[in-house]
Amino acid sequence: MIKLSVMYPAGPDAVFDHAYYRDVHMPLLKQRMGAACRCYSIDQGIAGVTPGSTPAFLAMCHVYCDSVEALMAGIGPHAAELAADLANFTNVTPVQQISAVVADEV
Repeated sequence: MIKLSVMYPAGPDAVFDHAYYRDVHMPLLKQRMGAACRCYSIDQGIAGVTPGSTPAFLAMCHVYCDSVEALMAGIGPHAAELAADLANFTNVTPVQQISAVVADEV
């Protein structure tokens, strides 16, 4: 299994609408990707590890797929639409990474 992580860095002028992201953007991604998206999770940054510090990221999402090929087949045809929706919830350029999931214990 692989995971696409999309991370939105915090910054002094950063804006992020968590409700829109949770209620509109990520359900749109799941709908467009269909079965290629096994599941996703959303994180809201609340603090850094130093007491009173700000988080490194305002938000993150993690999209789980069976393979890189499944991810690309699911997201590729909708990449422009999903990228255009960013303006509806943030002014931050996200950082993205694809990882192999080597352990997952809940």
